[in-house]
Amino acid sequence: MSTPAVALEAPKLRIDDLCRRTRSYLTSEQIKQVRRAYRFGAEAHAGQTRQSGEPYIQHPLAVAGILAEMHMDHETLVAAMLHDVIEDTLIAKDRITEEFGSEVALIVDGLSKLTQIEFESHAEAQAQNFRKMLMAMADDIRVILVKLADRLHNMRTLGALGPEKRRRIARETLDIYAPIAQRLGMNAIRLELEELGFQALYPLRHDVLKRVIEKIRGNRTEVIAKIRNRMKRHLRQEELVAHVAGREKHLYSIYNKMREKSLHFSEVHDVYAFRIVVDSVDTCYRALGVIHGLYKPVPGTFKDYIAIPKANGYQSLHTVLFGPYGVPVEVQIRTNEMDQVAEAGIAAHWLYKTGDSAAKSAHKRARDWLRGILEMQRRAGDSQEFLENVKVDLFPDEVYVFTPKGDIMELPRGATAVDLAYAIHTDLGNTCVGCRIDRRLVPLRTPLKNGESVEIVTAPGARPNPAWLNFIITGKARANIRHFLKNLHDDEARSFGKSMLNRELEHFDLSIDKLDNARVKQALKSFNLTSIDELLANIGLGVRPAPLVARALVPVSNEALATQPRRRQRDEDDAAPLLIHGTEGMVVTVPKCCYPIPGDPIIGCITAGRGIVIHHPGCRNVIEFRSAPDKWVDVEWAAELSREFSSEIMLDVINQRGVLATVAAACADQTANIEGVELSERDEDYSRMRLVVSVRDRKHLADVIRVLRNIKTVVRVTRKRA
Repeated sequence: MSTPAVALEAPKLRIDDLCRRTRSYLTSEQIKQVRRAYRFGAEAHAGQTRQSGEPYIQHPLAVAGILAEMHMDHETLVAAMLHDVIEDTLIAKDRITEEFGSEVALIVDGLSKLTQIEFESHAEAQAQNFRKMLMAMADDIRVILVKLADRLHNMRTLGALGPEKRRRIARETLDIYAPIAQRLGMNAIRLELEELGFQALYPLRHDVLKRVIEKIRGNRTEVIAKIRNRMKRHLRQEELVAHVAGREKHLYSIYNKMREKSLHFSEVHDVYAFRIVVDSVDTCYRALGVIHGLYKPVPGTFKDYIAIPKANGYQSLHTVLFGPYGVPVEVQIRTNEMDQVAEAGIAAHWLYKTGDSAAKSAHKRARDWLRGILEMQRRAGDSQEFLENVKVDLFPDEVYVFTPKGDIMELPRGATAVDLAYAIHTDLGNTCVGCRIDRRLVPLRTPLKNGESVEIVTAPGARPNPAWLNFIITGKARANIRHFLKNLHDDEARSFGKSMLNRELEHFDLSIDKLDNARVKQALKSFNLTSIDELLANIGLGVRPAPLVARALVPVSNEALATQPRRRQRDEDDAAPLLIHGTEGMVVTVPKCCYPIPGDPIIGCITAGRGIVIHHPGCRNVIEFRSAPDKWVDVEWAAELSREFSSEIMLDVINQRGVLATVAAACADQTANIEGVELSERDEDYSRMRLVVSVRDRKHLADVIRVLRNIKTVVRVTRKRA
């Protein structure tokens, strides 16, 4: 097999040619439907031309021709003929349903861009249209097959477009559509999309690489023929019936290897690859033994994708050999059925009859992937976030691990136990607190390796940690964590906003439960909000001051009462301060500028989007709030606190070996966790050490400082404030 050539536009396909091509597998009635769809599309697109100047209908016809080569059913071919009708003509979805049925209309609608909506940017429009297409694909997987054929023909005819548009479409093809084709096992389409995308995006690099390969091809052709003949001879001697094909790696694969590993072309040795196709799984393993007897295998390169198929249903034995002249040679061994699925992927479901187990497997795995995509889109905040999550999920490299029950789980390379937990079940991910790899407790951020047995440790009441977003790599885990944290953030904001509003309403002898419904609706309308929950969240996040909201909600008989609220038998200065418990979550922030801890005097400053930020009254960052007293909130530490707080202390120490270990041990004895350490040398004899420790309150901090002062190598200890 030769390197896939950059496709030149084939001679124009005619409808008669397409109908002849489909006679081998479609009925005459179905072919009539395809022909009728062609006439319908030609009439709808009448007068429209492509950038090349040819009639527009030539494009849908070519797309249908690509799908006919896959033996796609007549409904898919009809949808291909009409895939731009809703988007580019006045024909509506209902008309297509009436003429060709609901299934065809569903496919066509899924492929139609959202042209009626104005988007802020091209990126947002691309993301929203991609999201729409994938949702339609979840209902009918043929949507993506038509889209890939559409993209393939567009790439084949890219030369008619301007340079900037060519590059944008090529980048989108390489980033999204080629990986989707690979994820669905459609290797032949994936290779051509990559080759055409590479040529359009980097024309100079493509041409240079192509010339170098052509220059040395004569030599390599001879080597490939020699290796192939030797393999065939040895397989024949063992009475194994096999088809052996040699090929060169395609240009984009060579280019990627050079770029990722910073190699010169002369260092890319595994340009030789051979495929051995046999009749059964048993023969695959026997052929592997023959090949390993012929050439020595390179250690660590054998992969058994027959026992453990890839996510897209791909099955094959992979090995790399020390070939003649010291050149590594890649060999793939598979059955005929596996070879068909490797080339056509989910299209093999139609191309090679649905009775084939491998084709069914590829189709099932595609469905499983789509289920994950559906869950991801439900959790994603917006279309662009969803698109990024899908891109992450299209990584081609996999790692296989075992659950404690012996089930095999496939994840992208670099995945962690958190990714695995979410891959198994969302609730498992949300409550995981640790993991055991091969029965050893390890941090959750540890990357998983092939063959490891992984057990997820959970705890009731546990919840996702925002820090996980720094090391997880699967789109599903990222979408679920963000979704949980967003809901948690909203819940915390509502709860905190409710307590703040009730505190203000007390001045009017009222509470939220006693408010007049008509007054609440009127206030919500004036704030341009839809619900009381939304209003409470606004208060909790500091978007709307609680005193102003309270005055808007209180029923008044005259304006004077609205501006001078009726208070209980106490002055405004005697209003009970808001208690800080430390459990408010993300709507109450304790900043690092002054590190206030329980026992310190504190002041609350309302900051839009962050809720209340707690400062020490002497903090320099409070200065800007002094001119805006409406942004101050009276706050106090609650008597019962359920968390620890960070505090910063400075130590002057004698330069002596082991001083840091001594300081750390002293903190540990006082159950104060060290969160951060910085060391700077003052002079030859002394150093300054900055410690951030977590403590319960001022008394706990005083105990830590007292113990540190008793260390002989510690000269001075002070607590630092901003």
